[in-house]
Amino acid sequence: MSNDKTPVLQGDHPAVQIDGVSKSFSGTTALEPVWLKIRRGEFLTLLGPSGCGKTTLLNLIAGFLESDNGELFIDRELVTQVPPHQREIGIVFQNYALFPHMSVAQNVAYGLRTRRVSKAEIETRVREALALVKLEDFADRRPRQLSGGQQQRVALARALVIRPRVLLLDEPFSALDRNLRTAMQVELREIQTRLGLTTVFVTHDQGEALSMSDRIAVMSRGRIRQIGSPSEIYDTPDNHFASTFVGDANLFHATLREVSGQELSLEVDGTALPLTAYQESLPAPGPVTLFTRPEHCSLTETGTPGSIHATVALSVYQGSYAELHLDCPVAVGGRIMLRVPSAEALPAGTAVGITLPDRGPAIFAPEEAAA
Repeated sequence: MSNDKTPVLQGDHPAVQIDGVSKSFSGTTALEPVWLKIRRGEFLTLLGPSGCGKTTLLNLIAGFLESDNGELFIDRELVTQVPPHQREIGIVFQNYALFPHMSVAQNVAYGLRTRRVSKAEIETRVREALALVKLEDFADRRPRQLSGGQQQRVALARALVIRPRVLLLDEPFSALDRNLRTAMQVELREIQTRLGLTTVFVTHDQGEALSMSDRIAVMSRGRIRQIGSPSEIYDTPDNHFASTFVGDANLFHATLREVSGQELSLEVDGTALPLTAYQESLPAPGPVTLFTRPEHCSLTETGTPGSIHATVALSVYQGSYAELHLDCPVAVGGRIMLRVPSAEALPAGTAVGITLPDRGPAIFAPEEAAA
């Protein structure tokens, strides 16, 4: 069961409210009951691996799928049984779904024509939509005459021209190369912010989610595992899956000795480690998995009191910094990673010590880490 307890501002109401919506296919659960409130003007990202339920949830919001249970509201209107074309939702698909025999302007105008908007208004709104995505001079071209990024802009203009209540995007940049994808991310976010448009974005790309979102819903196995701002998801993950799926993580086998409020006493590699935890819920004393980000660990000389022994296995040059992949006997999987300035990279075989921060890491029960 997934619950969104985020309050909506007093006197306001969510643009989208999902109350206990779930979905199964042929007896297999694709989406467990979800409760979610999406604020007006918010850019919310559904983030997770393939098969986690994020596209199923998007299709339920769009009306392409019928839920097994629960209710769905858009601007306080119950739309659970309302067909897609009456929900006033703009959609951008992964493959753009442009009509190859139509011009750019005709593609953008399609949704307005089906809504029987007057010809004069169609011309005005199509011109405005193309200007918004910087394609005013491409109105008469066919999709095959456009680059991938330009086709994506046409698909976005077609979704925006109907002035949707909610914009849905299903992995829209996955077919673009890295530089173009980054440029389109910035452009989309600028447009969305300028219009104040409520947006639900589906991706499996953690960097994309962190850089674009107001909030992220991290999904796994048909459930929302954590909802929060990008900084909350990255800095204070509240479960093992969120900690490892979003950003790089170093995990260590540890033993939790004592708990006093948020003050913990751990033992890692035979070394006592006091720790101030941010978690509200902590595992019982005993074996645990300690989580920390690579940038919060630091290198020191081997044998330094309080440090963990490791050996450099590989140094990967990344421009201004290098990634050091280290063999570490007490690490989960036997390997951790640190980033250092390129000039401080160490050759394979170098023995080092690793010091862990005393504030900010998290601990999880071993059975959760193995799930």
